[in-house]
Formats: sequence, C-alpha cells, structure tokens
Amino acid sequence: MTLQDQAKKTIEKHQMIVPGDGLLVTVSGGPDSVALLHILYGLREDLRLRLEVAHLQHGIRGVEAQEDAKFVAELAAKLRLPLHLKEIDLPRIRSAAGKGNLEALARAERYRFFAALARERKLGKIATAHTQDDQAETVLMWLLRGSGLKGLGGMPLVHPLDGTSLMVVRPLLYVSRAEIEAYLKENDLTFRLDRSNQGLSFLRNWIRLKLIPQLKEKIDHNLPARLGQQAELIREEDNLMDGLARAALDEMRTANGIDRGLLLRHGKAMQRRLVRLWIEAIRGHLRGLDFQHVESLLDLIANGPPQGRLSIPGGWELVKEYETVKLDKQSRKMGQQCPCYSYKLRFGEDLLIHEAGLTIQSLEISPSLGGLPDNFMEAVFDLASLTADLTLRNFRRGDRFQPLGMTGHKKVKELFIEKKVPLAVRASLPLLVLGDEVIWIPGYGRSEYGRITRVTKAILHLKAVPVRN
Repeated sequence: MTLQDQAKKTIEKHQMIVPGDGLLVTVSGGPDSVALLHILYGLREDLRLRLEVAHLQHGIRGVEAQEDAKFVAELAAKLRLPLHLKEIDLPRIRSAAGKGNLEALARAERYRFFAALARERKLGKIATAHTQDDQAETVLMWLLRGSGLKGLGGMPLVHPLDGTSLMVVRPLLYVSRAEIEAYLKENDLTFRLDRSNQGLSFLRNWIRLKLIPQLKEKIDHNLPARLGQQAELIREEDNLMDGLARAALDEMRTANGIDRGLLLRHGKAMQRRLVRLWIEAIRGHLRGLDFQHVESLLDLIANGPPQGRLSIPGGWELVKEYETVKLDKQSRKMGQQCPCYSYKLRFGEDLLIHEAGLTIQSLEISPSLGGLPDNFMEAVFDLASLTADLTLRNFRRGDRFQPLGMTGHKKVKELFIEKKVPLAVRASLPLLVLGDEVIWIPGYGRSEYGRITRVTKAILHLKAVPVRN
C-alpha cells in the first residue's frame, strides 16, 4: 500500500474529509508538511478537494525563516495553489505578554492565524502534518509533565479548533517518520530543515533526539507505534468517561451551581472529572488549574465547613454554601463585607433595597385579610403596635428577635445557621427593625411582636419581591 493510499484509508475511516471540502494545508517547508501537501494534492480530484496553503513565519530564525517562506511560496506556485504567508515577531509578543513558553506561544499564534484565515477563505478544515513519531513525543512529553488522561491520549485524528466550528485533521498520524522520508525520496521531493529542531533546550527536541532513541534501543524499535496505539486506547476511554461525566453533571446542576450531595456520591476519580468539566463549562478553559487545585476544591466540598470559599487561578473562587457549590468571579477582596445600609420604610411606598436585589412593598389594609401569609416573603403586623420608626437594614452582630409563637428571644445568627442561609445572603438580607427590635426577616422568619389579633383594626401588609435584572 502506498503512502497516499494509506492516508486515504485513514481519511475515509475517520471521516476526516468528505468530497467537496475546503482544506487549509499548513506547510512549514519541513519533510512532513511537504509530504502532506503532496499527498493531498494527489487526492484532490478523487476527493474533490479545494486546497489552499498557509505558512506562518515566527520571526525568530532570520534568513533561514525567510528562505523557508520562499520555498513554500515556490512549492504552492508549482502546484498552482493559493498561498497565504504571514510574518510575526514572536519574541516581541512574548515580551509584551511578560511570560510564556516560546513553543506554546508559537503554537497559539499559528492556530490563531490558521483559524482566521480558514474563516476568511470559507475553508472548514485545517490539515496538519503530525506523524506517528510526533504523537509518541507528545505522549511522552505529557507523561513527564504529570498529565492526566487527556494529555496521555495525545493528539486526536480529528478535533474542533478551540472556540470555533473549524476542524483540525491529521491524515498522517498513523505514518512513521521513516515512511515519510522514504516517500520523499521515492517522489524526489525536496524540503527544508529547521535547525532549531536540533536544540536540546526544548523538551520535545530532547525527547525526540535523546529519550526516544534510548527507549527504542532498550524496549522496542516500534515504540512510536506502540505509544500511538496506547494513546488511542486512552483517548477512547477518556471520551467514554467524559460522556458519562457530562450526563452526571447535568443531573446535579442546580439554579445556582451543583448539588454537593450528588457530587459526593461518585468516586474520587469521577469527582475530579466532574469538577473539571463544570469549571471548564463556566470559565471556558482550564488554564492554570492543576491537580492540586482540584484536590483542594474537593477537600473543601467534602470535608470543609458548611460554608466556605477557595480561590482558583484566573480571578475565580469556588463557594460552598451548605449543599450547594457554585463558582463565582471574585468581585470583592477577600474578607470585604457587604456595606452597611439602612433605609426608613414609608407606608404605602415601594422601597428598593438594591444591595439585596429586593423591593419591599407596603400597604395598609383592613382586618378582613382572609388568611395569613403562607411564607415569610410576606408579613402582616397590627398597625397600632408599630409605635416607632420602621427601618430596613442589613444584619448587625448581636441582632436578636422573638420568633412567632415563642416567649423568648434568639439570635438572628442562630436562625441563619438553622435555615442554612448562605453567608453572602446574610450580609445583604434586609431585616425589618422597629426601634431596636428585629420583627421580620424576609424569607426566613418574623417576630411575635405586632401579631394580628381579634381586636386589630388596621394591618400593615409587607411583601419582599426579587428585582428582575
């Protein structure tokens, strides 16, 4: 079987490309990308492909890089394919960013260019020349960095480009570097060599030039193929686990976050996956989130206090509120309290408490009430008993009240604990105060004070209504 036939078989088996596809072929000028372009060019009529060529010059190799770009331009012209060249200043980009791995930044810039170009040219797929040997290097690199299954699964044959509808395809992922070299020689194809690939300062280069040759010598000369097979198995199992985790995550979602109890029903391995999927869905990525972060989050969820919070990279924090776990942007400095507020209540007027997101409606009505409120979002009081100013303010340390039907007082804080009121809600919730006496806590309780009796002649009816954003 020729290399072109092998590539076609891979393309058809994994439905990488369908007849009529527009394909942006990324060509560096190196042996792998030259072989890829030549193979796809040979398949263009059979698959009715629309091919275009892209080359990005990173601005780090001077004259050599310029010669690479010239070589790719001549190759595209020879094949009569549209060519798109772009030059960037990668060192300047890294300097402006203030940090960043040069390899990672180069990759990000390449794919940013490819994605923008593919969209502009209405090309749905981007073809890269990664080979079986590249896959082996990737798997070993992630293994040495302590990756989870996602990294050990290596590069997929087909995957969507982050945040886009574009698909990246790798038709040569089952092809060895030796097969590429034989193909180039057989077809008398020239190519460029990047001398920076020989530098051992980059981890990937060290793996390719030092580690893999020693492993081949000690273990198996077909090591890249074995690592590629292992990566495929891991990738398929990881995809299966992801599907199960996504279904479980949908079941444990609540209006504000996820259900703590449902999360903890799963084993630790699934908990890790669920938390990562949940965070990724909210943040849009998992950058900066490592194994230890996830372990700390799970420890807070399982063993921490009923209410607590923990910061994670990127200005986010996980918030545990009894049986609900949610993810919030850090809008205030840690430890900063909701500002104290206090508003006088005027009968017959709506009062907006913007700190709590509530409007307090008040109305004087006759005793023919017909029934008492069935929840604490409403409250009624004997108007004659309200002999002092009514104030709505948030919680103060030491606040006490006499719950309806009780003879003694209790601390408002104790009520909050009993009702499992989240700390953030406690800080902003308005309390209705008559003089120094708390008489109503919207949603959670009211006082014995001012209760309706048979001799009541006028009633103050209050209702707390959430403000719609």
